[in-house]
Amino acid sequence: MISQELLDILCCPETKADLVLDGDTLVSVDKATRRRYKIENDIPIMLIDESEQLDIETWKEIMKRHNKPTE
Repeated sequence: MISQELLDILCCPETKADLVLDGDTLVSVDKATRRRYKIENDIPIMLIDESEQLDIETWKEIMKRHNKPTE
């Protein structure tokens, strides 16, 4: 599990946006890119080429779950 301290300093490598911890992934709060990064063995894989771009509806659901704005 990623500590809150680490989560507080991590950001999206593409946009520098904040990230939310969603299960075993980190999701960027940036609406334009909607990047999701995997966490493997408690290590975030923060490579853009290894990330997934979420569809807008999935991204909005995750943001709502974490009380983040979607507009």
